[in-house]
Amino acid sequence: MYKEFGISENIINIAKETEEELKNIFKGYDENCMKCSSKVLKAFQDNKVSTTDFNEITGYGYYDGGREKLEKIYAQIFGAEDALVRPQIMSGTHAIAITLFGLLKYGDTMISISGEPYDTLKSVIGISGDSENSLIKHGIKYEQIELINNDFDYDKIEQRVKLGNIKLIEIQRSRGYSQRKSLSIDKIEKVITKIKNINPNIIVMVDNCYGEFVEDKEPTEVGADIFVSSLMKNLGAGIATSGGYIVGRKDLIYFIAERLTAPCIGKDLGANFNQLLSYYKGIFMAPSVVASVLKTMTFASRMLEKFGFEGVSPKYDEKRTDIIQTIELKSADKLIKFCQGVQKGSPIEAYVIPIPDDMPGYQYKEIMAGGSFTPGATIELSCDGPVCEPYTAYMQGGLTYEYGKIGIMMAIQNMFQENN
Repeated sequence: MYKEFGISENIINIAKETEEELKNIFKGYDENCMKCSSKVLKAFQDNKVSTTDFNEITGYGYYDGGREKLEKIYAQIFGAEDALVRPQIMSGTHAIAITLFGLLKYGDTMISISGEPYDTLKSVIGISGDSENSLIKHGIKYEQIELINNDFDYDKIEQRVKLGNIKLIEIQRSRGYSQRKSLSIDKIEKVITKIKNINPNIIVMVDNCYGEFVEDKEPTEVGADIFVSSLMKNLGAGIATSGGYIVGRKDLIYFIAERLTAPCIGKDLGANFNQLLSYYKGIFMAPSVVASVLKTMTFASRMLEKFGFEGVSPKYDEKRTDIIQTIELKSADKLIKFCQGVQKGSPIEAYVIPIPDDMPGYQYKEIMAGGSFTPGATIELSCDGPVCEPYTAYMQGGLTYEYGKIGIMMAIQNMFQENN
């Protein structure tokens, strides 16, 4: 059946060997999926979800019981007081931006303790770009503390917290476009405990993009005050077609909701654009989809290692804390061909050939592959990267392991131009 896609006998045989090696690792993903699924199902049942909760509410969006119930479900799943789950949140960057602007005022200081943030967040903060609407332009002070060997610099963080004058500490769980590893919940819990022991009033915010349901706990369950992400990633499960969410303390959600809508309006308004059914389905299916993604990325890591690429991260047998897989391909040609191969393995626009080009908010030309049902949904198999040394591909997604496996095999086929 794989030969129908032009995949060589050699790649097929190596794939069979690889799957046999990964059986126990896949079993671990299935066990975690069961734990997360149990939390989701319990939240649905406790909140008495009904088909009437999926109704479209138009206009101002007053008295939307389905929207309110969905936000209670999110809060329960993640051990938080409240949540904001809205189609008006356009992306993960938007979710982070309204969180920061909602919680920080002129003269406040925020610190990133996970080093340099993701590219698009730099312009939100004002450390790159020329926007007059950045945090820095609004009088908010920014500092950052670098990671050491893929872990927090606990001593430097402790010293800085003791100096005082910090309103918010930001942690980016995933790696973004960097070579460092993503951060585990255990590490996040350890650093939050240290911070709160010194000053419990500091707000700790976690950018949780790509991390949900990868482990059996989430940031708010280990002391984070707030965490945010996009519904075009893990929790949308490829079903939600837009939107984002913010989960955390009730008082903080109130301020953020006012930033999203207007003062004194907050969570009370916002038509659901007939998105509620997809949001309910998305969170319901998310544990299973995330497990499929983890299998796909682990398979990719081991396969690429067998084809001579040592610069894969995480390694196939490392603990995963997000859904991203990186591969140092060492040349622009291999990066481009790998991404083009992922596109060939896609269900949508498989005939399209992606090429590098300029992208708003990015320093280098980017190549992006993703034949997705929802454009930009990185829970669907996709791959992208800046065309610069060391020519690293950042890959994620795969709605089912079966589709993801075929996509990876086709990407390897395309890169090496193997023929039957």
